[in-house]
Amino acid sequence: MFTIVERRSKRSRGYRKESIHYFSGTITRRRKEIEAEKPRPTTKKHWSNERRERPVLEMQLGGGRQCYSGTESAALSLSTKSFVSEGEGVWNQKLFIRFKMNFNFNPHSNYSEITSNYPETSQSININKPQFISSIKASDITKRDSIQVSSHDARKVVLSSQMEGLGTRFIEKSLSKPKQKLEFVRTLLIDNYDSYTYNIYQELSVVNGLPPVVVRNDEWTWEEACYYIYEERAFDNIVISPGPGSPACPDDIGICFKLLLECGDIPILGVCLGHQALGYVHGANVVHAFEPVHGRLSEIQHNGCKLFHDIPSGKNSGFKVVRYHSLVIDPKSLPKELIPLAWTCSTDTISSLVDQKFDQSNYVESTPDNKVLMGIMHSTRPHYGLQFHPESIATCHGSRIFKNFREITEDFWGWKDSCSINDRKLKYNGGKWKLGLEWRKIENLCSQIGGAKNIFLELFGDEKAENTFWLDSSSTEKRRARFSFMGGKGGSLWKQITFRLSDLDPSETTSTSGGGGNITIENAQGLSTTTFLEEGCFHFMNKELQSIHYDEKDFQGLPFEFYGGYVGYLGYGLKVECGAPYNQHKAKTPDACFFFVDNLIAIDHSNDDIYILNLHDQTTKTKTTWIDDVYQKLITLKPPTTTLPKVQYYNKKKTESTFLSDKNEERYIKDVEKCQEFIKDGESYELCLTTQMRKKLGDLNRLGIYLHLREKNPAPYAAWLNFSKEDLTICCSSPERFLRLDRDGILEAKPIKGTIARGSTPHEDHMLKSQLQYSEKDQAENLMIVDLLRNDLGRVCDPGSVHVPRLMDVESYATVHTMVSTVQGKKRSNLTAIDCVRAAFPGGSMTGAPKLRSMELLDSLESCSRGIYSGCIGFFSYNQTFDLNIVIRTVVVHQGEASVGAGGAIVSLSSPQEEYKEMVLKSRAPVNSVLEYEQRSLEQ
Repeated sequence: MFTIVERRSKRSRGYRKESIHYFSGTITRRRKEIEAEKPRPTTKKHWSNERRERPVLEMQLGGGRQCYSGTESAALSLSTKSFVSEGEGVWNQKLFIRFKMNFNFNPHSNYSEITSNYPETSQSININKPQFISSIKASDITKRDSIQVSSHDARKVVLSSQMEGLGTRFIEKSLSKPKQKLEFVRTLLIDNYDSYTYNIYQELSVVNGLPPVVVRNDEWTWEEACYYIYEERAFDNIVISPGPGSPACPDDIGICFKLLLECGDIPILGVCLGHQALGYVHGANVVHAFEPVHGRLSEIQHNGCKLFHDIPSGKNSGFKVVRYHSLVIDPKSLPKELIPLAWTCSTDTISSLVDQKFDQSNYVESTPDNKVLMGIMHSTRPHYGLQFHPESIATCHGSRIFKNFREITEDFWGWKDSCSINDRKLKYNGGKWKLGLEWRKIENLCSQIGGAKNIFLELFGDEKAENTFWLDSSSTEKRRARFSFMGGKGGSLWKQITFRLSDLDPSETTSTSGGGGNITIENAQGLSTTTFLEEGCFHFMNKELQSIHYDEKDFQGLPFEFYGGYVGYLGYGLKVECGAPYNQHKAKTPDACFFFVDNLIAIDHSNDDIYILNLHDQTTKTKTTWIDDVYQKLITLKPPTTTLPKVQYYNKKKTESTFLSDKNEERYIKDVEKCQEFIKDGESYELCLTTQMRKKLGDLNRLGIYLHLREKNPAPYAAWLNFSKEDLTICCSSPERFLRLDRDGILEAKPIKGTIARGSTPHEDHMLKSQLQYSEKDQAENLMIVDLLRNDLGRVCDPGSVHVPRLMDVESYATVHTMVSTVQGKKRSNLTAIDCVRAAFPGGSMTGAPKLRSMELLDSLESCSRGIYSGCIGFFSYNQTFDLNIVIRTVVVHQGEASVGAGGAIVSLSSPQEEYKEMVLKSRAPVNSVLEYEQRSLEQ
């Protein structure tokens, strides 16, 4: 009994008709090549091709075949016999020789030593350039510019490289240049619904220097796969994972069949099911093994090819591998295209706990009949298969195999011109990440269920509110702020991005991004990868946001600007990516940290409405009930019955009674005087001098600290950020907006310069407010920063659009009056959101003017890194709107220590003593919040 399945696949010449027979559990197949009428080109001594191309010598011995290229004599080994070429001598007559032009890869570990002279006779050329879909041109196949990288659930990060001209042609290597190594290798990892795929993911992330893109075998159509592989030039190689089932079942291997059949011009490694699929595609029989082998080990012998380079072979060698399979490739059915690479030393398996010096008497002598085929390769394509699992924790030399596959990939693309490889930087490029938005509005409910605080505590306040955020407009009077946003980990697209600047001195590198840095990306499943980004954080964020495609209709009707995307902070140290020459001090905290948020709550404080939003990937079929679940929780939520905060204190032992400043009063005053000397000498107009205060906290509840801070010092741009894995919590009560970009392309900055304390009586309060408003010194401070911001916005806005609708307004908050101005402009259409932030970062109110020189002078005066303080907190929505504050009036808790930064602008009119008092005043709200909350915890 058998079934006939006919497949037709478009080729560069003709098509292929296949009959697949299923009989008694053994799969056999026949195929017939139908050659097209199009005449084939021929190989000549002088080619007419665009480039001179080297033929590849293919040698066949029995069932095995090897391919080599070169021009000199060498020794080589095929299977278990050796043959030697002497100059222009004749090869052993048992060898079958022919020449191909479609192969630029070599399986042998020492292929560079194997050479042969070019023949003078003409031979046929078989250039195998697939033509998969009508939108792909043959000329396009030779280009590779971009790649999509990340995990399956957070896989939308896309990289681009400077590679081009890649394809099936083999270009003669220049012997005068050393071999070029790729900085990273870009892998498409096909997941066959296996439980070990992400073990391979972890191995590849380390070996490649870059996480692979994980795609389920039925997630992409063939046209989509062709688009990313050949039009987007997205990948350097492909790995096909293990999985359940049989390669004979289309549902079990999905797109893998066509990848192995059609993609002859890209390295592919198949593991277990992927290995069987490689054999099956080319006509081998896949049969049941003598017995199922799962979680058991075998010793392996191999032929020393490139995939097994630097790995021992044979019994007692230490090369033990883990096997999970019940099907095998019948080695007797291997077609001439497939070469056996590795076998078990015997049919027996061994325990993973057995010492390598075991008794050989426990093992039978290996013979061809009792070996199990463990590895194969294609003779003319860079395709490999492994029956065992190299990613298993108990497999010896598994990482070495993945490294060897990387080297095979580098060799395959190694004919590239060296300068283009050197230019191949890690660049993130958008690609086709199509996001959709769903949302639901609940009217007039917020105040009825206890307000934003109660909503946050009920939905996200459990377990110390780990991995949560709250962009909290806790001060909404005079319509300074209207919306709050909150959320936590949970959605499938969620991820955390952590960036740390490199220790390299930017002056010693060619980078224009401060020497680059290391980025760690953790996905929703908790898998983390770390990669060095030479181009830096802003470049990464720019490409991330540009990668997202969306439909504006999704958020029509929403009155706010954040619909999901990135929430987090940019630290002050990132000034080195914005023109500053260096950082004198290195931050202990990450220089940037963001959540990618796909589930969130938005609160309209003006109308008392609540919005529930869910962001999802439109290319997947995943559905979520998050909106419905949260809706049910909200409509049944009861307001709190007590005014006490619904948090525990945790800390029961006394710590330091107060904060300790990095600078005492005398030192701070001297630094103010130095600033005035710089100003006097014309080095700066204004310098924003700062310092830090620190205190050990122990296990004091951080959410309780923030709730107490927002109660005592509410602010329009307040924020709670808790990055649990970094042991980092930010409790911010900032009154200052750094920069905002709305849907209409309007940029707005609201710098604060000029601060005075509130009065104890209404009359005194009014007098102090008037004193600030008419202070020449404070007006000078504010004006210089307004002009600085006008300059910064002028770099990215349409000519003539920058204006100042409000100049030197005085705003009153719980503890201070401040002088605030508003600067606006229309963003140029050819620039991105990150371009705007980078042009103005750090906020001019925290640096002084001129900005770059002022930052350099301040680095020489300040005794420690500002870290998160003086940076910005906020969101970058997936549609590239954003709203960021200036990090002031903030408590940063990191690894058990709380720090508060404070300072002030120094001008020629400043009084050093008064500047010290202003610094202390600005630190009072966050410092007192910590001390008061700690005291309350000791009293409980």
